[in-house]
Amino acid sequence: MAFVLPDKPDLGLLLANRRTESTFEEIPVIDIQDAKSVDPTLRRQLADHIRDACINVGFFYVKNHGIPEEDIANTIKAAKQFFALPESTKMGLDIHKSPNYKGYTALLGENTDVSGLGDLHEGFDIGWEPRYFSEHTNSPARTDGVMTGANVWPEDLSGFKEAVLNYYHSALILGQLLFPLFALALDLPENYFDDKTTKPAAIMRLLHYPPQNPTPVGTHSRQIGIGAHTDYECFTILWQDPAGGLQVQNTSGKWVDAVPIAGTLVVNLGDQFARWTNDIFKSTLHRVVNRSGLQRYSIPLFFGTDYEVLLEPIPTCVSPDSPAKYEVITAGEYVKSRLEATYAHSSKE
Repeated sequence: MAFVLPDKPDLGLLLANRRTESTFEEIPVIDIQDAKSVDPTLRRQLADHIRDACINVGFFYVKNHGIPEEDIANTIKAAKQFFALPESTKMGLDIHKSPNYKGYTALLGENTDVSGLGDLHEGFDIGWEPRYFSEHTNSPARTDGVMTGANVWPEDLSGFKEAVLNYYHSALILGQLLFPLFALALDLPENYFDDKTTKPAAIMRLLHYPPQNPTPVGTHSRQIGIGAHTDYECFTILWQDPAGGLQVQNTSGKWVDAVPIAGTLVVNLGDQFARWTNDIFKSTLHRVVNRSGLQRYSIPLFFGTDYEVLLEPIPTCVSPDSPAKYEVITAGEYVKSRLEATYAHSSKE
């Protein structure tokens, strides 16, 4: 089905919804059960709620998201088993050995905030791969440019790969459900992003945060779970456990807690959407500070556009009074450049 852009891009309508004089104190919860409704009025109403959150906050919770609780539980169980392995075993999958940043990241292996001293978490990254693989399916490796390469998997960890891929594909379905709503929120046809998301350019991470000292002293205040940063892709779908620790910075500089809410996931916008929308949609600064005294586990899935797609502003988001702010770059080049900067301090090369 072809889409047609409006003859007169309605930038004014989008800007009118931007409340630049306000600052959020909490993160909205949005019920997305009408995402599949056959009633366009209900889908439009849902998109309006999403638009408000995207313009004013950049974060929102979703409930009735459709990811089975069994998939979540199995993946967290698998993550705990993996992170409990000996360090030498995990380092056999060191992410620096991968040309496309897949595999294991050791504690302090990332530094997302250049003013920090390393991030107090360890992680395991995968990209797209079929849920079921045989000689009758295509190769699980991506073959489309700068992020080309296959996943790496631990050996002799029964059920790990199956559990992780089950969750990954469930989260992909949710991401594909959200794109038409984001299009409506931008006053675009619902299928506007279809030809830009033909290959699932989604990176998923399993993350483990050890407890931090509840009273930061000296250098400890510069070592937190993840330093302040924005995400690289279009949007992130996050499951987080009850330990909490995710914080979002509002426009007055205050850190607002994104507390865990049972039955919900957190969705936040990333830099690709900010570039596409010329900053009408917010890619909001956030961090993780795990001072709960507990181990913390989370599963973010970063859903981006196809890697060869140009990150150039959507016509409805630019005008003579609001010209394009960013240089044009492909999505793959942008993601890889951000990953290179993140891992530069721990590279062995």
